[in-house]
Amino acid sequence: MELHTAVADRLRAGEQRYTTNRRAVVEVLEAADHPLTIPEILARRRRLAQSSLYRNLAVLEQNGVVHRVHGADDFARYELTEDLAGHHHHHLICSGCGAVADFTVPAEVEAALDGALAGVTDRTGFVTEHHRLDLVGRCRTCAG
Repeated sequence: MELHTAVADRLRAGEQRYTTNRRAVVEVLEAADHPLTIPEILARRRRLAQSSLYRNLAVLEQNGVVHRVHGADDFARYELTEDLAGHHHHHLICSGCGAVADFTVPAEVEAALDGALAGVTDRTGFVTEHHRLDLVGRCRTCAG
Protein backbone atom coordinates (compact mmCIF):
# COMPACT_ATOMS: atom_id res chain seq x y z
CA MET A 1 0.00 0.00 0.00
CA GLU A 2 1.25 3.49 -0.81
CA LEU A 3 2.64 5.36 2.21
CA HIS A 4 0.30 8.36 2.13
CA THR A 5 -2.77 6.16 1.64
CA ALA A 6 -1.74 4.04 4.63
CA VAL A 7 -1.15 7.14 6.78
CA ALA A 8 -4.49 8.66 5.77
CA ASP A 9 -6.25 5.38 6.62
CA ARG A 10 -4.64 5.23 10.08
CA LEU A 11 -5.52 8.83 10.83
CA ARG A 12 -9.08 8.36 9.59
CA ALA A 13 -9.44 5.31 11.85
CA GLY A 14 -8.36 7.55 14.74
CA GLU A 15 -10.85 10.22 13.66
CA GLN A 16 -8.05 12.54 12.56
CA ARG A 17 -7.43 14.25 9.22
CA TYR A 18 -4.32 13.93 7.07
CA THR A 19 -3.57 17.64 6.90
CA THR A 20 -0.97 19.39 4.77
CA ASN A 21 1.31 19.84 7.79
CA ARG A 22 1.03 16.18 8.80
CA ARG A 23 1.85 15.15 5.25
CA ALA A 24 4.89 17.45 5.34
CA VAL A 25 6.12 15.76 8.53
CA VAL A 26 5.63 12.31 7.00
CA GLU A 27 7.54 13.37 3.89
CA VAL A 28 10.47 14.70 5.96
CA LEU A 29 10.65 11.48 7.98
CA GLU A 30 10.32 9.33 4.87
CA ALA A 31 13.33 11.08 3.30
CA ALA A 32 15.51 10.81 6.43
CA ASP A 33 18.10 8.08 6.90
CA HIS A 34 17.93 8.27 10.70
CA PRO A 35 15.45 9.39 13.39
CA LEU A 36 15.11 13.19 13.51
CA THR A 37 14.80 15.64 16.39
CA ILE A 38 12.21 18.40 16.26
CA PRO A 39 14.89 21.01 15.38
CA GLU A 40 16.07 18.75 12.53
CA ILE A 41 12.52 18.40 11.20
CA LEU A 42 12.02 22.16 11.39
CA ALA A 43 15.31 22.76 9.56
CA ARG A 44 14.18 20.51 6.73
CA ARG A 45 10.71 22.07 6.46
CA ARG A 46 11.01 25.71 7.47
CA ARG A 47 7.32 26.49 6.92
CA LEU A 48 6.28 24.25 9.82
CA ALA A 49 5.57 26.08 13.06
CA GLN A 50 7.22 24.51 16.10
CA SER A 51 3.99 24.46 18.14
CA SER A 52 2.14 22.83 15.24
CA LEU A 53 4.91 20.26 14.83
CA TYR A 54 4.62 19.17 18.48
CA ARG A 55 0.85 18.70 18.12
CA ASN A 56 1.14 16.89 14.79
CA LEU A 57 3.84 14.54 16.04
CA ALA A 58 1.65 13.66 19.03
CA VAL A 59 -1.29 12.85 16.73
CA LEU A 60 0.92 10.86 14.35
CA GLU A 61 2.43 8.91 17.25
CA GLN A 62 -0.96 8.18 18.84
CA ASN A 63 -2.21 6.81 15.52
CA GLY A 64 0.75 4.52 14.84
CA VAL A 65 2.36 6.58 12.08
CA VAL A 66 5.54 7.67 13.84
CA HIS A 67 7.65 6.15 16.59
CA ARG A 68 9.61 8.12 19.17
CA VAL A 69 13.22 7.06 19.74
CA HIS A 70 14.82 8.13 23.00
CA GLY A 71 18.49 9.02 22.68
CA ALA A 72 21.00 9.56 25.44
CA ASP A 73 20.44 13.32 25.37
CA ASP A 74 17.34 15.40 26.11
CA PHE A 75 15.99 15.23 22.55
CA ALA A 76 13.39 12.75 21.41
CA ARG A 77 13.78 11.66 17.81
CA TYR A 78 11.06 10.58 15.44
CA GLU A 79 10.84 8.13 12.57
CA LEU A 80 8.08 6.38 10.64
CA THR A 81 6.92 3.14 12.22
CA GLU A 82 8.68 0.11 10.75
CA ASP A 83 5.62 -1.21 8.94
CA LEU A 84 5.23 2.13 7.14
CA ALA A 85 8.94 2.60 6.52
CA GLY A 86 9.09 -0.87 5.01
CA HIS A 87 12.15 -2.16 6.82
CA HIS A 88 13.13 -3.54 10.21
CA HIS A 89 16.13 -1.90 11.82
CA HIS A 90 17.80 -1.14 15.13
CA HIS A 91 19.56 1.90 16.61
CA LEU A 92 23.04 2.98 17.65
CA ILE A 93 22.69 5.59 20.41
CA CYS A 94 25.68 7.73 21.36
CA SER A 95 25.87 8.42 25.09
CA GLY A 96 28.23 11.32 24.37
CA CYS A 97 26.46 13.52 21.84
CA GLY A 98 23.06 11.78 21.79
CA ALA A 99 23.15 10.97 18.07
CA VAL A 100 20.97 8.10 16.90
CA ALA A 101 21.76 6.09 13.78
CA ASP A 102 19.91 3.19 12.17
CA PHE A 103 21.52 -0.17 11.48
CA THR A 104 20.38 -3.54 10.22
CA VAL A 105 21.77 -7.00 10.79
CA PRO A 106 21.94 -9.92 8.35
CA ALA A 107 18.79 -12.06 8.10
CA GLU A 108 20.44 -15.01 9.87
CA VAL A 109 21.38 -12.79 12.84
CA GLU A 110 17.84 -11.39 12.98
CA ALA A 111 16.46 -14.96 12.90
CA ALA A 112 18.80 -16.01 15.74
CA LEU A 113 17.75 -12.96 17.75
CA ASP A 114 14.06 -13.75 17.14
CA GLY A 115 14.69 -17.32 18.34
CA ALA A 116 16.44 -16.17 21.50
CA LEU A 117 13.67 -13.68 22.24
CA ALA A 118 11.01 -16.36 21.65
CA GLY A 119 12.71 -18.40 24.37
CA VAL A 120 12.40 -15.46 26.77
CA THR A 121 8.72 -14.97 25.96
CA ASP A 122 8.02 -18.71 26.31
CA ARG A 123 9.58 -18.75 29.79
CA THR A 124 7.93 -15.55 31.00
CA GLY A 125 4.54 -15.66 29.27
CA PHE A 126 5.19 -12.21 27.84
CA VAL A 127 3.42 -11.59 24.54
CA THR A 128 5.75 -9.77 22.14
CA GLU A 129 4.44 -7.38 19.50
CA HIS A 130 7.87 -6.56 18.04
CA HIS A 131 11.40 -5.96 19.23
CA ARG A 132 13.93 -3.14 19.12
CA LEU A 133 17.62 -3.42 19.72
CA ASP A 134 19.39 -0.25 20.84
CA LEU A 135 23.16 -0.32 21.19
CA VAL A 136 24.31 2.43 23.54
CA GLY A 137 27.91 3.60 23.45
CA ARG A 138 30.00 6.29 21.82
CA CYS A 139 30.00 7.28 18.17
CA ARG A 140 33.26 7.54 16.25
CA THR A 141 33.54 11.29 16.97
CA CYS A 142 32.88 11.00 20.71
CA ALA A 143 35.09 7.92 21.09
CA GLY A 144 37.87 10.16 19.87
